[in-house]
Amino acid sequence: MARRTVRIAMNGVTGRMGYRQHLVRSLLALREQGGLDLGGGDVLWPEPVLVGRRAGALREIAARHGLAETSTDLDAVLADDSVEVYFDAQATAARPEALKRAVAAGKHLYTEKPTALDLAGALDLARLADRAGVRHGVVQDKIFLPGLRKLKRLVDGGFFGRVLSVRGEFGYWVFEGDWQQAQRPSWNYRAGDGGGITADMLPHWEYVLHELFGRVTAVTARTATHVPRRIDERGRPYDATADDAVYGIFELRGGAVAQINSSWAVRVHREELLELQVDGTHGSAVAGLHGCRIQHRATTPKPVWDPDLPTGDRFREQWQEVPDNEEFGNAFTVQWEAFLRHVVLGTPYRWDLLAGARGVQLAELGLLSSAEGRRVEVPELVL
Repeated sequence: MARRTVRIAMNGVTGRMGYRQHLVRSLLALREQGGLDLGGGDVLWPEPVLVGRRAGALREIAARHGLAETSTDLDAVLADDSVEVYFDAQATAARPEALKRAVAAGKHLYTEKPTALDLAGALDLARLADRAGVRHGVVQDKIFLPGLRKLKRLVDGGFFGRVLSVRGEFGYWVFEGDWQQAQRPSWNYRAGDGGGITADMLPHWEYVLHELFGRVTAVTARTATHVPRRIDERGRPYDATADDAVYGIFELRGGAVAQINSSWAVRVHREELLELQVDGTHGSAVAGLHGCRIQHRATTPKPVWDPDLPTGDRFREQWQEVPDNEEFGNAFTVQWEAFLRHVVLGTPYRWDLLAGARGVQLAELGLLSSAEGRRVEVPELVL
């Protein structure tokens, strides 16, 4: 058995997402299972190099997990020829410049989204990476979640017939930071720092809709800042200059229409924080992060509208749970595995910087739609 070590510069692991999902639950989880099986007896061993601005926090994480290397000098890490991959989970505003420096250093790129603050920057980054000949990938974790993988299985199996509509609800109440600490960093609510739920979530909805039902061809959106004043991590009040909710209608290639509400100012009355209902001519499904329920046309009840009498129907009980039929790994880990195989073995990988640019495009056009109060067509992107 041959073990190949791949050194990965990880920038942004002091943040919640970078630490929990990418470091602990992905790369360290791969190490705990003995590495990533590449086939033929070969194993890939990921070796994280922790990068960031806070030396003490980096050293504490490294000591906690038995890691050897940390650095506050990104350029020095990128100049190290033994580092093959650069990963970025920083705040959005800091990401584009760091990614460009990594491309210039000849590193393969794997990054959180959005990849840039605007479409021009996202396309420029994709072109730079292509010209440099480096492999690149963008985190698109939701399509690797168990609930959405079950939904994809239904689509591929023809369960829905012709898909008519998709309705989605995402979000939860993010506390203002006064009497209870906020669950999200304050930069999320400052437009100048790349904040806003439109920039955060519409890139997700672009790839979910694209992968499952077809490319988004037009968007009509309305953004809002429902909570205009918040308290930051140091207890200081600040004005929220970015949107905390966006209500979108997305027209899809093939004729289906998707409506997705995203909000950090909503209290949850759903089974999961994300739910998508898909209605088709032959059946419907409701998928969350983990579960997926279906109702086929042959078992669809015939409700009758009568507002004068309380209904005796138990509508949720009329749906059938979709079985797992396989073991689903952590969504972030599964995509990390696919990307690392792409880097080492050259296996196909379509979730690249162009795919990331499509997400930035949809967010940008969603903001334009809201600002101008109109429907906006979404052109197809090419490099």
